[in-house]
Amino acid sequence: MITTPQTTVSAYQQFLKEYPTYAQTGILDDLRKTEYQRLDEQQQCYLDYTGGGLYAESQLDKHFAMLRENVYGNPHSANPTSLAMTDLVEEARAYVMRYFNASAEEYVAVFTPNARGALKHVGESYPFATGGRCLLTYDNHNSVNGIREFAKSKGAKYTYAPLTVPDLRMDQDKLEELLETADPQYNNLFAFPAQSNFSGVKHSLELIELAHSKGWDVLLDAAAFAPTNHLDLSVVKPDFVALSFYKMFGYPTGIGLLLINKRVFDKLQRPWFAGGTVNFASVQGNGFYLAKDEAAFEDGTIDYLGIPAVKIGLQHLENIGLDVIAERVRCLTGWLLSQLFEMKHSNGRPMIRLYGPLNTDNRGGTITLNFYDPDEAFLDYRRIEELANYEGISIRTGCFCNPGAGELAEGLTADDMRTGLDEAADMTLPRFVQLIQHKGSNKSAGAVRISVGIATNFADIEKFIQFVRTLRDKTNLNLGKVTFDIENCRVIRDGS
Repeated sequence: MITTPQTTVSAYQQFLKEYPTYAQTGILDDLRKTEYQRLDEQQQCYLDYTGGGLYAESQLDKHFAMLRENVYGNPHSANPTSLAMTDLVEEARAYVMRYFNASAEEYVAVFTPNARGALKHVGESYPFATGGRCLLTYDNHNSVNGIREFAKSKGAKYTYAPLTVPDLRMDQDKLEELLETADPQYNNLFAFPAQSNFSGVKHSLELIELAHSKGWDVLLDAAAFAPTNHLDLSVVKPDFVALSFYKMFGYPTGIGLLLINKRVFDKLQRPWFAGGTVNFASVQGNGFYLAKDEAAFEDGTIDYLGIPAVKIGLQHLENIGLDVIAERVRCLTGWLLSQLFEMKHSNGRPMIRLYGPLNTDNRGGTITLNFYDPDEAFLDYRRIEELANYEGISIRTGCFCNPGAGELAEGLTADDMRTGLDEAADMTLPRFVQLIQHKGSNKSAGAVRISVGIATNFADIEKFIQFVRTLRDKTNLNLGKVTFDIENCRVIRDGS
């Protein structure tokens, strides 16, 4: 089907009929013309918001003006430029606390390089021990999965809570059964995402209180949730919250956040110290005293020039309204899901396999899928991305650093995964794709992910839909082979 102005108008009219509340999000269309006009000027269709948010021009203007008009120094001092910078850092920290409704009596806010840095703090400092437990879910980013290695090294047991297939939601009965296994004599940590970076599923925040009642400390990965949802820490009270600000508003990169509930702060045991994390350290005396509160975890010199931009970004979201952003995301996601689900080849067979919920109930704006030919043979997701690139459409492919959800969604078994693990120590994702395809199982070792966000409009969705229609009746023979450098191209690596 070739898109014409008339078909586009007709599709938009039908969309508004099904999602009338979209009309209430018009402020985002105005901002698209002023704050994000580079998208249309460069004819870019950006559908990778789960990978990284987009910054507004005014965020840059305000931050750069601050830097141009003032002199700021390293805050680890007491000179005038250092003190000026310290004030801005602490102002940003206080704003972050207010944004998440986190009381200073209950929480400490630690600036980190990213969400991974926040999660590593928890993993290496949490007092795992023989007899303790670490409970993860199949739906976790690898930065959370990696915590199991800290647990293993200290003798704690780790377990994964399963998901239901095909919707990829928590298996509630099994999870409740696993939550009963906490040993009250030891420390027990339960970690889960508020929203999946693979399927878009929003996992219930009520799990926090339930886990607490069973003797677990709770780590909440909010990286995919925070860009479009309110996280109110006066209502839900996880012990740890990790996120990255670039996921929320695009700029700056390289700054994340770890919120630590003071209820558990004193049980953390840092395995080392660094510049800025100690009140006192001695070489000859062979000892040290950690600084208090957040300073004990902010290793070295923080990104002090970038941190003031965090406040600017949060203000940008507040000025728009997260509810407005969330409603636009819901409308566009719902329309896209329904359009993709209905796409068929000429012989009536489905073109697409969608992973996760097929409606917008308790799900965000992340959609993961794979394409199949008229004979139901898997189409290489890497070639799909390459073709999308030619059209100026930014999507993401791979397993998105979430192997558990991907394995379940794509039907990969433990035997399949051992094929990759046992093959060689230098196993790569491209090589694993080849191994799985060689087995003749018609399974995928990766997928296509599209995600909508603050600057997405109906035209972006329509462009992607029209691109998908060009894949109708395509086979691996006429789709073409991947032509970019498979081994070295970052696109196909396991990325978030």
